[in-house]
Amino acid sequence: MPSPEEASTSATPPETFKELGLIDPLLEALDKIDFKKPTEIQQQALPYALEGRDIIGVAETGSGKTAAFALPILQKLWDEPKGLFACVLAPTRELAYQIAQQFESLGSAMGVRSLVLVGGMDRMQQAVGLAKRPHIIVATPGRLNDHLQNTKGFSLRSLKFLVMDEADRLLDMDFGPEIDQILKVIPKERTTYLFSATMTTKVAKLQRASLVNPIRVEVSSKYQTVSTLLQYYLLVPLVHKDVHLIYLANHLASNSIMIFTRTVHDAQRLSIMLRSLGFPAVPLHGQLSQSQRLGALGKFKSGSRKLLVATDVASRGLDLPSVDIVINFDIPTHSKDYIHRVGRTARAGRSGKSITMVTQYDVELIQRIEKVIDKKMELWPTDKEEVMLLKERVDEAARLAINELKEEAKTGGKKRKREDGVGKDERDRDDDVVEAGVPRKRHSKKGR
Repeated sequence: MPSPEEASTSATPPETFKELGLIDPLLEALDKIDFKKPTEIQQQALPYALEGRDIIGVAETGSGKTAAFALPILQKLWDEPKGLFACVLAPTRELAYQIAQQFESLGSAMGVRSLVLVGGMDRMQQAVGLAKRPHIIVATPGRLNDHLQNTKGFSLRSLKFLVMDEADRLLDMDFGPEIDQILKVIPKERTTYLFSATMTTKVAKLQRASLVNPIRVEVSSKYQTVSTLLQYYLLVPLVHKDVHLIYLANHLASNSIMIFTRTVHDAQRLSIMLRSLGFPAVPLHGQLSQSQRLGALGKFKSGSRKLLVATDVASRGLDLPSVDIVINFDIPTHSKDYIHRVGRTARAGRSGKSITMVTQYDVELIQRIEKVIDKKMELWPTDKEEVMLLKERVDEAARLAINELKEEAKTGGKKRKREDGVGKDERDRDDDVVEAGVPRKRHSKKGR
């Protein structure tokens, strides 16, 4: 099979959305949401997409790729209005909701209806929504598969577009079998867009299986951080990590801050500890219910909570426009995860700061990250005496947080066990565990 044709970038790229050939209802919606000028991925992908070509887009989070695939779908929908027109697969629930919102805002002048199908939400309500035949379905693969198999009268036989967003992450999270199943039951005659931050061998295999003579559009294949981001590190002894975090939160109190941890336990623990010390913090991780996750995001986006303590469930895809500072409480083990995390700030030309806490065990990891981003981080200045003055209060708050978590585990443990066994469509909630490199537990059946 011929390799994907590369998009030529030698011609002068279109400067406006109108030059790209978009219809008036879309131009009106773009104007309303203040999208003035197409981004690089939009300039390169849209002309081919509007011609009806299959697209492979290699682009980072925050590059404007959602609009790059949403606009051509909406333009075609204007010509051919019908239900169940396009389906977008996303790796996480938050990203699915965000993509659906963008479809609705870009299609506002056309009255576009979208439906989100993700785990953790009421199946019956989703089935009722499907019966109304929305134009766009945005789904995590497990829950979509579940509906394809079990929801009476629902099929995607008339589907015109399939999009796989963050394909590398979909496959990292072992969604391969579900995607294979979906590809078997949707029409071969369709347009397919595959967007990924990296072209792994798994993604290349998926591309061969599902795209016909695609055009490949690549924007910034080298991992890098933006020039408007100031990057710092803070050397801390492991035992004094909590107190240094509170010191930073004190000094940066007027800012909107995202704090990244490696584990769900630490995200929960730190948010309780911060709250008990008077900081408005909310947690975001895969073991919260979907309504809690959306609630936490809503509070942070609206500014009613200044600190969001999150696992890598929030490191990719989420557009949080007002993040001033990213703090890596735990240094990520993969350099690309560092780039995704710090990419939550300094977006769309704005400036931002990142501070990475480095213990005596993390020196090699920070050196590896500096090599990948080709940049030396600066040391964040601290006052050691001031840090140690906080120690007693912080230690007490940490003890209280641990006790609260133990109490929660006692009262909520049985309930959680029942919820955890609800099937494959729940896998989209565990991406923070996967991202942290923790292997899944396989439950062996007795008697085998």
